[in-house]
Amino acid sequence: MEIKGIGDRLADKIIKSFGGREEFLKAVKNFEVDRIAGIEGVSQHRAIEIVNSVLGNPTEEFLKTERAVQIYDDIVGRILGFASTKYAKNRILLMSPIKNEETIKESMSFVMQAKYAASHLPRDEIKRLLKKIDPTDDPKPKYDPSKAILVESSDDYHQIIELGLNSYCPVITSEELESLEDFELIVYVYSEGIMEFEDAYNITMVNNESEAFEIVPNTVLSYFKENYDLLRNILKIKEILGRKSIIKEVLDILDSLESVDVDETVFDRAIESSKEKADLKLKDAIKKVDLKGDEVLNLLNEEMPGKIQKIFDEVMKDARDEIKEETGCAFDPFIQKYPVEIDYSELERIKKQEMSKKQVTTFEEEVKAASIISKFKVDVESEIQEILLFDYEFALGCFAYYYDLHTPTIGDGFRFKEGLHLNLALINDKNIQKIDYQLESPENVVLLTGANSGGKTTLLETLAQISIMAQMGLPVCAQEAQVKLVDEVYFFSKKHSLDAGAFESFLRTFMPIVTREEDKLILLDELEAITELEAAVKIISSFMDFVHDSESFAIIVTHMAREILKYTDVRVDGIEAKGLDADYNLIVDRTPRMNHLAKSTPELILRRMYEKSDGKLQKIYERILEKF
Repeated sequence: MEIKGIGDRLADKIIKSFGGREEFLKAVKNFEVDRIAGIEGVSQHRAIEIVNSVLGNPTEEFLKTERAVQIYDDIVGRILGFASTKYAKNRILLMSPIKNEETIKESMSFVMQAKYAASHLPRDEIKRLLKKIDPTDDPKPKYDPSKAILVESSDDYHQIIELGLNSYCPVITSEELESLEDFELIVYVYSEGIMEFEDAYNITMVNNESEAFEIVPNTVLSYFKENYDLLRNILKIKEILGRKSIIKEVLDILDSLESVDVDETVFDRAIESSKEKADLKLKDAIKKVDLKGDEVLNLLNEEMPGKIQKIFDEVMKDARDEIKEETGCAFDPFIQKYPVEIDYSELERIKKQEMSKKQVTTFEEEVKAASIISKFKVDVESEIQEILLFDYEFALGCFAYYYDLHTPTIGDGFRFKEGLHLNLALINDKNIQKIDYQLESPENVVLLTGANSGGKTTLLETLAQISIMAQMGLPVCAQEAQVKLVDEVYFFSKKHSLDAGAFESFLRTFMPIVTREEDKLILLDELEAITELEAAVKIISSFMDFVHDSESFAIIVTHMAREILKYTDVRVDGIEAKGLDADYNLIVDRTPRMNHLAKSTPELILRRMYEKSDGKLQKIYERILEKF
């Protein structure tokens, strides 16, 4: 399979890692960038390029200049700021400008629905939970040498190996089993049941035709255990969203599994406490015993008199009852002496026995849990994917909500009301001026003039943002907008000089643009001539005529408007500086006046310099101002 931009060897490596072409294409359609980036030799950037190539995303064909790409990257970067998971970030990085009107409208509707949803959700809480969503693939088996799988035959042995269960614990035959005490738990996988183990507490039997999880429950449970916190956070998100979930049932099953650990200190504390009480009872009871001569002689001969034996029996019974109540285990860890002695070998035997019983009980509980929970894995993975997709939706919704984006219409030109540059959209300042503007046929080419620092560049960038965002399927930062779908966007940053040495460069850069038949949006900021003014304006006017006669649109920011108008008839718009405020700052109406050649600002700048200077320098500025 050919993948644009990479060699056949790497392409084959990628396909093989997915197990075939169909699986790879499925992963691409699911935007599984991380799986592709996990292949040796493939970075995340390359993985995104590969997915874009396979999906046919035309970003490179659409954005024709470095500045256009920068504006696109800035838009994507702003959306990324609202995403929490790798999945959502990769989906956002894959967003591309397209020209399919139906797809664009569907995407805009999707984002606006996400905006509405985000506006009614506890965004900070959801964001906090989404940051904890980091799915784990099936974890690698954890090898436990304290457990073993015991088999009867070489066929059973090979069957266990084929199931991969030897990755979880040792697999042994009866010949290899030296002592039952070598393992805390032995899972005897039988076919005929020919082995017998008397009084063995650490053995459980499983038929050799059983499922893998009935032999090693962790083949199923480890996935859910590893993802426990993830599932808990997903459940919280789904509860906030009011969506049904199977995850609560899964977590309840996991929570029901008791710890396999036996708290040995419970035994130690219970025995020490019982011993102390028994010693006190014996001491008090024996004081009241009246022994006869033959009973004393028997005691000297180390024969326990019946009176004393009865006392010992009663005291020891109370001690054993207390131990059973404390530990849940009936046994006698005492040696009949005074003071009472503890039989530590018996105590250790009981501890091992209880541990073994606990291991077997836990194993049986885990098998039962695995048999139920295995049926939920597909649904659980689907819910994980659902929340990853939600993060993508939530990021777009928050972006549209916080930037107050609105759906544009698709038309034959560009027009917007109350448009705002994204840099200004989050600033809470009533003095920020929103802009109205239009660029429509037959006035599809415009000269933009006006005050320095008046907002000409901001206007071009706002229009570029609206155009690019709309074709990405995003609502735009304007109360109302109409957008024409174009094939290419050109944005040339200032400043392009048309002195004698730059003529050839200009011709090589700009003239091929007008030979292309694709619909274009061309934004040129700023174009000036230092020398050869007459030649420069002839070239610019010719360039504008070519664009005017096409289906493309262009705005050119220049201070040569008067000269250019001698050779072509195009609309001139102006951003006018009205004057100076009390602090001598420029007062600018940032919405261009159409069909208006704006005055330049040198006079205002000179007046500001005059007002802020004094003495001899002020008189110089005064004499210059007189000439204006």
